[in-house]
Amino acid sequence: MPSNKSVSDAPITQFINCRILRDHMLKGEDLWVREGKILDPEKLFFDEQGFADKRVDCDGSIIAPGFIDVQINGGFGIDFSRPSEDIGVGLSLVSKKILEHGVTSFCPTLVTSPPAVYHKVLPQIKVQNGGPNGAGVLGFHLEGPYISMEKKGAHPEQYLRTFRSRGIEDLMETYGSLEDVSMVTLAPELADSQSVVKELCQRGITVSLGHSMANLSQAEDAVQHGASFITHLFNAMLPFHHRDPGIVGLLTSDQIPAGRTVFYGMIADGIHTNPAALRIAHRAHPSGLVLVTDAITAMGLPPGRHTLGQQVIEIQGLHAYVAGTKTLSGSIATMDMCVRHFKQASGCSIEEALEAASLHPAQLLGITNRKGNLDYGSDADLVLLNDDLNIISTYISGEEVWKKGA
Repeated sequence: MPSNKSVSDAPITQFINCRILRDHMLKGEDLWVREGKILDPEKLFFDEQGFADKRVDCDGSIIAPGFIDVQINGGFGIDFSRPSEDIGVGLSLVSKKILEHGVTSFCPTLVTSPPAVYHKVLPQIKVQNGGPNGAGVLGFHLEGPYISMEKKGAHPEQYLRTFRSRGIEDLMETYGSLEDVSMVTLAPELADSQSVVKELCQRGITVSLGHSMANLSQAEDAVQHGASFITHLFNAMLPFHHRDPGIVGLLTSDQIPAGRTVFYGMIADGIHTNPAALRIAHRAHPSGLVLVTDAITAMGLPPGRHTLGQQVIEIQGLHAYVAGTKTLSGSIATMDMCVRHFKQASGCSIEEALEAASLHPAQLLGITNRKGNLDYGSDADLVLLNDDLNIISTYISGEEVWKKGA
């Protein structure tokens, strides 16, 4: 809650004995927070002669921006694509549990579903700030149903749809509303997709390319119309081919409009993408890599049978298959696991691993004015980690919301 005091009288928290991730480097500086925002200490001392009301000794740990997961289907027994009477309760459980994995903001993701599911689920969840009760909701990621039959993956075939030359009206009929939607994954080779891509981008909704048979030219055309993300690179798309690299070719395409970055999601769980493929993508386009969990209901649960939307999923070790098949259906990895695996597999720096889970998703969603960095004036959504990138504690708006062992 905002303080009743004037801004200058609001209590100040000083994080000491820490290394903070700022300007792509870990810096041995203190971090100052007031009213949920990161404070410029120079302004504090020279303009106000202020001092901290509270000090937090970080004992040499790293402070990074809170992680942002733009693709998470559920977890801990909750499936966002299976409507219950009170969807908010399930969402609250997931948003609370992911705090221990460093996630401070996320996009609840719905896989291909019948229109009735979208019409029921979407109105019940609103964009909201995080806090002690859980990570903040940045808006829905709607993955499907406008995707390729051949690359449907775990998405149920009977609910796939095509555009019927009515542009955005097709989406409104399917989803019911685009309010509180932050991202839509679609296949750019579908007829009449260009006008939909353009209209979604004009509404401030991120368009991602995925579950697709698109060739490189079709993918480039979608980017020129405003698409800016690739859903779980390498998975559910044509494999790289030297004469037509398909969507993967966007990583080094010379047809990307000036000043634009194409971002791409990677499920760095050691299962969805071979470490060599992860290294190839990172070395080709390091600034575009966005770590996603693509986590399903079974994240945080023991092996067995679970659900993903309308499908039954079988968990075998770290693999999640559509029951009775060898079709992968999302992961059971947590975001902190993905950060650690990405660093280990790619050989990247600690800074790069942390930015792939914070700065890059914020850049993708266009929210770097408040999330994904520790710049002055940004939201004080923080994660404290040790040098092995294990989470020590998580903060939202400068308040501790989870602590290891507490």
